[in-house]
Amino acid sequence: MDQLEKMIKDMVLEQMGKKPATSSASLGGGYTHADYPLGEKRPEVLKTPTGKSINEITLDGVISGNITSQDVRIRPETLEMQAQVAESRGRSEFASNLRRAAELIEIPDERLLEMYIALRPYQSTKQDLLNMAREMREKYNANITASLVEEAAQVYESRGRLKKA
Repeated sequence: MDQLEKMIKDMVLEQMGKKPATSSASLGGGYTHADYPLGEKRPEVLKTPTGKSINEITLDGVISGNITSQDVRIRPETLEMQAQVAESRGRSEFASNLRRAAELIEIPDERLLEMYIALRPYQSTKQDLLNMAREMREKYNANITASLVEEAAQVYESRGRLKKA
């Protein structure tokens, strides 16, 4: 592997967070700091969102069009693995952030941006925020994040930060 190809592979691995091939429910005991970085120590479990092996991510693959942007997006399973590594180092808050991020992957980028804007003070009514939380739960199974949106609705109400209806 030439230097440029290695550099690109390293960048892709960093962006992808070292993807696993299995769901968090079947990770069987989890990953620890001993497995980090996953791209070096556990490359056999790394897959792209389209199912390609991480070793298939090459400069030639990009140039030929065999590797697309979908191949280098992060997967929820990747973030769960990274959360387990973080927990093994006592970084539970970081692990929680990674799990919330995993929930948001299924939400289309445009909708996610709309939600982000709606969460700014004075941009939404309490009902708007509660409806957003329900959408997150029902449509995207983003329960942790939905709870945070509900909490934001309560805090905004108590601090007078809601949009006037």
